[in-house]
Amino acid sequence: MPHPAPQVTPEPADPLTAELVVDTAAAVAPAISPDGRLVAYGVIAKGGRDGRPHGSIWVAAADGGTSPRRLTDDTARDLDPKWAPDSASVFFTSDRAEQGTAQLQRIRLDGLDGPDGLDGLAGLDGLAGLDDSEDITEDITEAKAETLTSWRGGIADYWPLFDGRTVAVLAEDEPSAEDERRAAERDDAMVWGRHLPVTRLRLLDLATGALRTVDGLGDRHVIALAQRPDGGPLAVLSWSTPEIDAGVVTSELHVVDPGSAAVHDLGPVGIEAQSPAWWQHKGVWHLAHLAVSPGHVIGGLAVLDTVPSATVPPAIVPSATVPLATVPAVEHRDLTVGMGVCPTELVQVADGPLLALFADGLDTALYRLDPEPLRFHRLSSVPGILAGLTASRDGGTCALLASTAYEPGNVHAGRVGGPLSRLSDTRPELRAIRWGLQERLSYEASDGILLDGLLILPAGRTRDDGPFPLVTMVHGGPYFRYADEFNLNAMDSGQWLATAGYAVFLPNPRGGSGHGHEFAALAAGAVGGDEWTDITSGIDLLVAQGVADPERLAISGWSHGGFMAAWAIGRTDRFKAAVMGAGISDWGMQAGTGEWGPIDAALGGSTGWEGPGPHIHDRHSPISYASRIRTPLLILHGEQDTNVPLSQAIHLHRALRHFGAEHELVVYPREGHWLLERTHQLDVLRRIRAWYDRWL
Repeated sequence: MPHPAPQVTPEPADPLTAELVVDTAAAVAPAISPDGRLVAYGVIAKGGRDGRPHGSIWVAAADGGTSPRRLTDDTARDLDPKWAPDSASVFFTSDRAEQGTAQLQRIRLDGLDGPDGLDGLAGLDGLAGLDDSEDITEDITEAKAETLTSWRGGIADYWPLFDGRTVAVLAEDEPSAEDERRAAERDDAMVWGRHLPVTRLRLLDLATGALRTVDGLGDRHVIALAQRPDGGPLAVLSWSTPEIDAGVVTSELHVVDPGSAAVHDLGPVGIEAQSPAWWQHKGVWHLAHLAVSPGHVIGGLAVLDTVPSATVPPAIVPSATVPLATVPAVEHRDLTVGMGVCPTELVQVADGPLLALFADGLDTALYRLDPEPLRFHRLSSVPGILAGLTASRDGGTCALLASTAYEPGNVHAGRVGGPLSRLSDTRPELRAIRWGLQERLSYEASDGILLDGLLILPAGRTRDDGPFPLVTMVHGGPYFRYADEFNLNAMDSGQWLATAGYAVFLPNPRGGSGHGHEFAALAAGAVGGDEWTDITSGIDLLVAQGVADPERLAISGWSHGGFMAAWAIGRTDRFKAAVMGAGISDWGMQAGTGEWGPIDAALGGSTGWEGPGPHIHDRHSPISYASRIRTPLLILHGEQDTNVPLSQAIHLHRALRHFGAEHELVVYPREGHWLLERTHQLDVLRRIRAWYDRWL
């Protein structure tokens, strides 16, 4: 697996600036070629048009024998590389023709220098060389890149099919003449429920450029697909509507013949269904996917498996599409029931069982499915985060993103289950920074449940130098986790605070991932309950150990973590400062206006629609305790956030103003749930640190 992380840089060290945090170059979306020899990936960097991220496509030899080579310049948003079945070309999406509208492009690697294009990967600087002369990049790439679509609705996702002649494409409808007239005349009244465009499955003929829509799916919104590795049918996941609020609870699974476009419906699947993947055993094809454990709205993800041939005829009749309502739903077997870890990704290979990544406490593990008992067994495990798993056609070689305590995420590749070599190096300048020591924590909750988390000490300090001012940063979700990875980002960053002299506690309370379904399901209808005491138990431990100064405690978080920060200061006065980023103040309002309505209703316990109350969610909402808040609170929110609407922040702001509580509300124009614009990210980093400096 990834090489061990280097030790913290000793003095002398460069200062960590907000610009150094924000002006990132991050590797994303690795894709290993079917033959296992090359890895393509994207690199996202700040500083593009309008201060938003832009991207470029890179290719490296999977064995690490040559430096990565940039295939596209960084003037547009070039992302999401995928390989042709013959490993001879790379597809990717780009908005270079029209900003914000992605089209499909292709680069044929046989046009690079040397046999098979491999020699052309040698001799150029690695990712540290983002300033390589643009004329070299253009000579290699821009003349070679082919634009494959000009679809005015843009391309949302795609999958090159194994026949080498077709690409399955997910795309919205193109605007009609009537749509254009209405837009020009501002005749733009929205009928709710029909106001969001549906993403449809379409088949692109590479020879002619024609896009054929698969009509048998009706108006269902397609979110994911995967082709059977023998070149057979497509597995397609869809929602009843593009609205997340209803879509995540109305997922269905379909099988589509790419030749005839005939559709067979396999019926409803679990909440938050994702990652369809085929696998074969003894000549029988299975179809698996990830979804919340059956029978639950809140809980851990599970791997669910079915055999489509049990209910679908082995041959799809070209001349007919089976009506969706006429095929009975199939049974899905939970392959992860009882496991104390949580699956995060599924990957199919040509002739073998599934590969999967699992969140395992503070670590991430690679598993392979054992077909006989239908159970996963672990191949390897590493501290930190593994993500973006991609495997060669034979399943022997893989590539993924890996991040450890002092190393940001980079692309690694190697034999499955064996040591992996790092291919990308997007942030070499960070090795000159003196980071805070990151410790793994293990402790018991008040009811005896074993918990974990992380402690980051102030840079250059040890426990013996304490006690320190302590900032507790609560993760979002709540189905998320802190892994033993590099904690540096633009909004809620542990190392950013550690380099300013603060100790940082990163708890993993119940309701999160990494400890199996039952642990995650404990948050249902109980937010702010035992998960809150899980956090305070960790704080109490650090105070007792002399790490945390009980007179200089703060709490912060983003999203669900923002809710927890607001909840905390309504329960106790022990915190001297708090930061609520995109947080929830009223669970009933969140269930009615947030885009994850059914999930939020299950977390808060009620909606408020049941009658005049009192309601369960009132007991779990920080707004109910606003009169008690005495802790200075910094509220940060994106103006266009649809996940947690801005009204949540305004609601709490008005209550705090009414009661005369010390607080500040900062709203970021044009931003959603996460802040993307460079100037806004710089502001957040500086503002949060200044807030703690003022009060701690």
